Amino acid sequence: MAVYKLTPTKANLIKSKNSLQFAKKGYELLDRKRTVLIREMMSLIDKARDLQERIDIEFKEAYEALKLANITVGAEAVEEIAISIEKEKDFHILFKSVMGVEVPVIKGEDTTFTTEYGFFRTNPAFDKAVLQFNDIKKLIYELAELENSVYKLAMEIKKTQKRANALEKIQIPKYTSTIKYIEEVLEEKEREDFFRLKKVKGK
Repeated sequence: MAVYKLTPTKANLIKSKNSLQFAKKGYELLDRKRTVLIREMMSLIDKARDLQERIDIEFKEAYEALKLANITVGAEAVEEIAISIEKEKDFHILFKSVMGVEVPVIKGEDTTFTTEYGFFRTNPAFDKAVLQFNDIKKLIYELAELENSVYKLAMEIKKTQKRANALEKIQIPKYTSTIKYIEEVLEEKEREDFFRLKKVKGK
């Protein structure tokens, strides 16, 4: 095992012991952070999976309602009315911190939806399709938020893992070897000094 090229003195021994203690503490904190991040990421993955299933179901129902609206109102009329519907409301992307990782939170200007088209040439099937597709849009925003958060947490876990490995596999063994080396040299010097002193006293 490679050791620091340090002069084997008591000062360097104390310095190395302090560095080892600091490295162990750092590893402990990184390991704890990694555990929390993994737990949070797994929770978000479960939510995203459930949300994806819900979106699939909502899409099927919305397309069924749209199909019925096309049959009862007429495809051309549905397309004309759909063009007049407000396409998008403003939304803001805010951020919250999870163990120092900034994850997005999407906030819309207005959570309520009002039908701004007239009742002429429309029916309940058309209204249902419009409302369902609007709900799906909100769910897609939520899914995008979750997937982006999962990605950011995964990147941070990878980074934390690298730092933890560097401490566990490189820094801690290096400081341990350095301490052992300095202690062995100092012990050897103490023995030499002891025998030298004994000989002097003998003379």
